[in-house]
Amino acid sequence: MPELPDVEGFRRVAAEHVIGRRVTSVRVHDASVVQGVSARRFRELLRGRHVGQPRRHGKWLLLPTSGSAAGEGDGLPCLMVHFGMTGMLLWCSVDADPHQHDRVVLVFTDGELRYRDMRKLKGMVLARSEVDVEAVLGELGPDAGQVSRADLRDRLTRTRRQLKSALMDQSRIAGLGNLTVDETLWRARLHPQRTTKELDESQWKSLYRAMRFVLRESSAAGLVPDRPSWLTGHRDDADGRCPRCSTTLRHQQIGGRTTVWCPHCQSRPQG
Repeated sequence: MPELPDVEGFRRVAAEHVIGRRVTSVRVHDASVVQGVSARRFRELLRGRHVGQPRRHGKWLLLPTSGSAAGEGDGLPCLMVHFGMTGMLLWCSVDADPHQHDRVVLVFTDGELRYRDMRKLKGMVLARSEVDVEAVLGELGPDAGQVSRADLRDRLTRTRRQLKSALMDQSRIAGLGNLTVDETLWRARLHPQRTTKELDESQWKSLYRAMRFVLRESSAAGLVPDRPSWLTGHRDDADGRCPRCSTTLRHQQIGGRTTVWCPHCQSRPQG
């Protein structure tokens, strides 16, 4: 599913193609992905707007707008996009063939920004003000790419939880998903079922350093890469082995998610 690195890639797509550009029209092919407003009103409020600088908070992408459009008295809406399990944002030429999973399309003079999603688990919110934006983001922790080591530790140790579950909790820290968490814990040599209360200072440093590395490299690629030197490159192999020590990888459901780790590199202390 799209995680922070994927959303950062989608942010770059929007930044490259639509900053300062005017939305000439909007096509809503599936009104169920538009939340809190009718498809007709959604089109009216966005048509004629100019797109501002896109930004990311965790797994949310925010596209602010400005300029004149129908319904001027309704404020300057910010389009908030969540990609659920299968969503993506693509820039396509105006004559590109339609796709059956294109749900909403913003049309510009020389191209289209298409929201494509097969499973439709999330969708789009049209926030009318910064207050509305905060109402949507208010229950989330800080963006994982911006959080400090001290804040990370503080947020994860407020309750005694397993590392995998704590890092996946979007109310603690926003943006990490299954791949980024498993990769981070593997690089930090920490067992996913260790609790947040068990770590010493050096392990917190290792965890934070590993998380920053994974997010930096993955964000540059626009996804968590399946490189041979990464855990992600072997997690789906039938006989996947640790790229560091060649031990057969373990798979287990932890916190409702398939978790992969190396039993040698990420051994759990006894007692």
